[in-house]
Amino acid sequence: MVKTPRRATAPEPGGKTGLPSREAILEAMAQHPDLDGKRDLARHFGISGPARAPFKALLKALEGDGLLTRTRKAIRRTSSLPAVTVLDIPADADTEALHGFPATWNEVVEGPRPRVEILAADRVAPAPGDRILARITELEGPGPRYSAKPMKVLDKPRRGEIGLVRRDEEGARLVPIDRKGREMRIELGDLGTAEDGDLVEVEVKLSGRLMIPKARVTQVIGNPRTEGAVSMIALHNLDIPYHFPASVLKDAEDMSDAGLKGREDWRHVPLITIDPADAKDHDDAVFAEPDTDPKNPGGHIVIVAIADVAYYVRPGSTLDREAFIRGNSVYFPDRVVPMLPERISTDLCSLKEGENRAALALRLIIDANGHKRSHSFHRVLFRSAAKLSYQQAQAAMDGAPDDKTGPLLETILRPLYAAYATMVKARDRRAPLDLDLPERKIILDEHGMVKDVRIPERLEAHRLIEEMMIAANVAAAETLEQKGHALIYRVHDTPSEEKLVALRDFLTSLHLPSPKSDAVKPQDFNRVLSKAREVGKIQQVSEIVLRTQAQAEYAAQNYGHFGLNLDRYAHFTSPIRRYADLIVHRALIAALGLGEGGLSDGEIGRLPAIAEHISTTERRAMLAERETVDRLLALFLADRIGAEFEGRISGVTRSGLFVRLKDTGADGFVPASTIGLDYYRFAEDQQALIGDRSGETFRIGDSVRVRLAEALPIAGSLRFELLEASGRGISSSYAKGRRPPPRGKTRSHRLKKKH
Repeated sequence: MVKTPRRATAPEPGGKTGLPSREAILEAMAQHPDLDGKRDLARHFGISGPARAPFKALLKALEGDGLLTRTRKAIRRTSSLPAVTVLDIPADADTEALHGFPATWNEVVEGPRPRVEILAADRVAPAPGDRILARITELEGPGPRYSAKPMKVLDKPRRGEIGLVRRDEEGARLVPIDRKGREMRIELGDLGTAEDGDLVEVEVKLSGRLMIPKARVTQVIGNPRTEGAVSMIALHNLDIPYHFPASVLKDAEDMSDAGLKGREDWRHVPLITIDPADAKDHDDAVFAEPDTDPKNPGGHIVIVAIADVAYYVRPGSTLDREAFIRGNSVYFPDRVVPMLPERISTDLCSLKEGENRAALALRLIIDANGHKRSHSFHRVLFRSAAKLSYQQAQAAMDGAPDDKTGPLLETILRPLYAAYATMVKARDRRAPLDLDLPERKIILDEHGMVKDVRIPERLEAHRLIEEMMIAANVAAAETLEQKGHALIYRVHDTPSEEKLVALRDFLTSLHLPSPKSDAVKPQDFNRVLSKAREVGKIQQVSEIVLRTQAQAEYAAQNYGHFGLNLDRYAHFTSPIRRYADLIVHRALIAALGLGEGGLSDGEIGRLPAIAEHISTTERRAMLAERETVDRLLALFLADRIGAEFEGRISGVTRSGLFVRLKDTGADGFVPASTIGLDYYRFAEDQQALIGDRSGETFRIGDSVRVRLAEALPIAGSLRFELLEASGRGISSSYAKGRRPPPRGKTRSHRLKKKH
C-alpha cells in the first residue's frame, strides 16, 4: 500500500493573475535555496499588483498541505519530500535500479538525505548523473521511503566552486583557490566531514535580504599538498569526468577476450612493444624484417599492430558514449584519467607480453630510401613476443643488452632499427618542422610530493616508434581516401599572415633572415632555426616559431598537416586513449569489410560535430595537465621564497616578463613596475620591454637571474624579482624605492595638458 502526499486546495495558476504552478514553486525552491521568503519568491516569479494576494494564498495552501514550513523569518520546504521535487541521480548509480537524492537537503536540520527509487517513465529516460524533476510517492514502511516518476530531465546547475576550509570560532570560511574567487562563510551544519585545511567542493547558497553568499560542502577532495588533490582542482575547474558510471564499468567487466573468428592468425609474428618503463597500457606493437623480394633490394617489411578497441567499444554502447564524452585520456604526474575503464585499457586491449590480443595491423613495404611501395590493413590475433622499455631497447643497440634483450638483438631489434634508418631518409627529404623542445617530467615521492624535475633523454628508440606510428597514420588516411570513405583527419593549418608578419619583424630585430614568401613551408622555418642555432639565438627563435604555428585539431575535411609536411594524416595508433583513433579504426573496418564494429551511418553524418567535440576535449586535457604541473611546481618552490634561480624570458607583455626557470621549467612573472628605475615600453615587433631613458632591453629568450618573491601553490602562480639579465645587473625598484614617472609624464605636465 502506498500513500500519496495530498494535494492542497489553492488558487489555480494562470488566468488573469498569472500565478506559477505549485510544481514551479517547489522546483524553484529546490534549485535556489536562497528563495526562503515571500518577497524573494514573489520577486523570482515577477508577482506584483493584484497577483500578490492570490500568490500569498497559494503559499499558505502549500504550507497547509505540509509541503512548506514557516519560521519567523523564512519559508522553506519541509523535511518530507513534496509531491514534486528535484532529484540528483549519482553518476555511479546502477542503471538497472536507478535511484536519486533530493537536490537540496540540510542533513543537520532534516536528518539523512532520503534515497528515492526512480521508476520507469514513458517519455523521460534519465541516466546516472542527471538532475530530474519528479513526482514523488511516499511508501509505507519504517522511516521515510519514496519512489519517484520522472517528469523531465533538468539542466544541471553550474559545478560547485572549489576552495580551502579554514575553521574558526563561528564555523568556517571557504578560501578560494584563485585570486578572482570570493571568500564565503560555511555554517557548521554545512561542513559535512570537512576538516581545517581540506580542499573541498561546495555549492553556493544565498541567504537573507542582502543575499549574502554562503557555501555548503558537497565533497571533500583531500589534502591540497598532495598531487591527487592538486590534479582534482584541474578536473573540477575544467569539468573533466573522472568517475565511470556503474553501467559503463559493468559493461566493461562483462567483456571477454576476442577469439580467432574473423581474424588472421599472426601469432607467429614476433611483434614487440616499446613503451615508457612505467606504462600500464600498450596499444602498439612493431616488427620489421628485410624484404626478400629481388625487386626491392635493401627494402623492408614493417608491421605495426594496434589494439582492436573497436571490437570491444561498439557504436552507441555505454562504453562508446562515455568515451565520446571524455574524448581522450588525461595524464597527470601520478595518475591517469582514462578514456576507457581499466578492464579495457589496461587489460583486454593492452598488448601484453605472451598473451593473445586482437589488433588492427598494418603491413607496410618500403624501399631502400624509405619510400612506401605498398601497404595493407589486416584484422588479426597476435601474441607480443616481448615488452621493452625505450631505455632497454636503446641500451641493447648501444652494446649493453640485458637478459631479455640479448636474445632479441639480432632477430628483432637490429631489423627494426635498420628499417627505421631507411625511414629516416624519407623523413629528412620530407623535412617536417624541426622544433626540438624538451619536455620535463615531474618525479613524485611516495607521499605525492614533488621529488625532482627531469628532462628525459631523447633516444633513437623514441624516434623509431614515432616514425613508425606516423607511417601508420598516413597509411590509414590514404586507405580511407582511396576507398572514398569518410574519416576524421588530424590537421594542422599553415601559419596566419598576421603571425608571419610578426615573425618577420622579430627576426629583423635580431638581424636574422626570414621566410620571404607568404606560402611558407616547414623547411623555411627549419632554415631560420638552423641559422639561429649558429649565432646562439636558438632559444629566442624557437619560442617565436612555436607561437607562429597554428594549433593542430581534428576535422572531417582535410587541409593537410603543416608541421609534419604531409598532405593527409589521421590518428590511428592510440585508440585506447583517443576517440579520434577509434573513429578511424571503425572507418577502416567498414571500408575494408573487416567484420563487426565498423563506423555506422549515423556516425558518418555526425563526423564534423565529433571532430569539433574531441578537439575541445583535447585542449581541455592539455590545459588540465599544464595547470596541474604549474600548481605542483609552485608547491615545490613555496618554501624557497628569497632563493635565486637561473632562467630565460619566455614571454613579454606590456605588464611584465614571463620567466621560465632553467632547472624545473617552472613559469613565473616579473611585473614591469618592479624592473629597475626606468619606464619600460612594450615593443611588440621585438617581443621586448625597452627602457624609455636607458634603452635597456629585455627580450624573449634572454638569460636572466631572478629571486622568488611569492608563490601561490593553489593558484599555480609564481612572482619573481629580476636581478640580472644577459649578464648585466638590474637595480630593482624593490630596493631603490618608487621609480620616477616616465619622461614627459610628470604631474605638472599632466596638469598643463589637461587644461
